[in-house]
Amino acid sequence: MRRALAALLAGVAFGLGLAMSGMADPRKVLGFLDVAGDWDPSLLLVMAGAVGVYALLWRRLTQRPRPWLETQFRLPGARRIDARLLGGAALFGAGWGLAGYCPGPALAGLGLGNADLRWLLPALLLGVWLAGRVPAR
Repeated sequence: MRRALAALLAGVAFGLGLAMSGMADPRKVLGFLDVAGDWDPSLLLVMAGAVGVYALLWRRLTQRPRPWLETQFRLPGARRIDARLLGGAALFGAGWGLAGYCPGPALAGLGLGNADLRWLLPALLLGVWLAGRVPAR
């Protein structure tokens, strides 16, 4: 129960942060991605804040013997850059650039009542399903 509550609170905080920062507004995101046109650099501050918090807390948190609500850390073991990773990153980036949403802000936008997401979320779920079908080597 504590893990579920912690996950809910983290998700709500994440969604509120995305909505407040403008990341749930596809026009803002597309303006940030349009570096050759009318570029809007304001999301750099959002990303810099996220990377800053991560950089400050990562080492400190992983030096603990275990996470607060788990018995052990579960860190990814893969360290290679392969075709599956590059292909997934390219598809993710193309989808982000076309739609103006990545998965987190899309869910936050759904919570804000954005009707355009009725088209994006089925495609996103299809992509997640297809990604699970691509064999890892």
